[in-house]
Amino acid sequence: MTTSPYSASPDAAAAARLAITMGDACGIGPEIVARWWVDQATPSAVVVGDPAVMTRAIGWVAPGRVAVQALSSPHEAWALPAGTMGVWAPPGMPADLVAAPVGQVDERAGRAAAACIREAVRLARSGEVDAIVTAPLHKEALALAGEPYPGHTELLQAEGAAPGEPPAPVRMMLANDQLKTVLVTIHVALRRAIEQVTLPAVLETLRITHRAAATWGVASPRIAVAGLNPHAGEGGLFGDEELTIIGPAIEAARAEGIDAHGPVAPDTVFMRARHDPPAHPGEFDVVVAMYHDQGLIPVKYMGLDQGVNVTLGLPFVRTSPDHGTAFDIAGTGQADASSFAQAAAMARRMVAGRRAAR
Repeated sequence: MTTSPYSASPDAAAAARLAITMGDACGIGPEIVARWWVDQATPSAVVVGDPAVMTRAIGWVAPGRVAVQALSSPHEAWALPAGTMGVWAPPGMPADLVAAPVGQVDERAGRAAAACIREAVRLARSGEVDAIVTAPLHKEALALAGEPYPGHTELLQAEGAAPGEPPAPVRMMLANDQLKTVLVTIHVALRRAIEQVTLPAVLETLRITHRAAATWGVASPRIAVAGLNPHAGEGGLFGDEELTIIGPAIEAARAEGIDAHGPVAPDTVFMRARHDPPAHPGEFDVVVAMYHDQGLIPVKYMGLDQGVNVTLGLPFVRTSPDHGTAFDIAGTGQADASSFAQAAAMARRMVAGRRAAR
């Protein structure tokens, strides 16, 4: 295992420019961005969001510590002095967003969050920024705004496609210092998720995971593949997906030079992969899980303050904290920015890894 995936070198940190989306304006997104910014000596970032909302957030977490500068163009952020946060409001932002009630679902917040993501993607695709770090949005607010996407991953996939080309396959990874897990299926009902566990889907997940690992410093990752059923099917006694779908996908991946192992019983695979040296060196570098909760519960149980959500397969780097909008504490200044800080550091490390792999 390599060093922590969140420890970017000073050169990488200085070189990687980040687009920070503020997330749902009614949740803790603006506050964790503000708190992270206060703690950074040289953020090298531009906030894509609403200047009034970000000014309010600074007032909640660190009054007077940071000045907010509304930008007419995102590139103006790179010339701002230390202690000044550059905030660029993209097209499509509601004029009265700061009036949306904090701690409640609001259509305006969903519309603003989607507009920020779309423009951050444009900045990344054009090379104006090196990576995107997204603060949490609210899926219900996104739906109220008329967005057809259930979350960040699906919206980023659609927006990340080149004009005239279909979206590339992407996968969600949740990671911390001890465990990384990549999902075959994401935001669908469990019944549908089981139906979507197909040989092509598992094999594509293995390919995406293998390619992406170089960006966090593992050129030939040891990939454990979780079974779908209890005890990985117990030889077909508890379901045959391991025999007919997952096992053949692993064999096909291995034929391509991918170091894939399994199917491994899902109730032990995460314990075996957890890397906590010297007492517990992990047997694997990453786990491929079949559905959302199978893969995310183990990582989140280890601590929301350390987890990072990464979208693999995009033509740019995108990370985010692994928690939601926390409406219950929004506006109180209590939000913990640890996971967001980890996400920003992970983004910079992955940018450096992509450059080194070219």
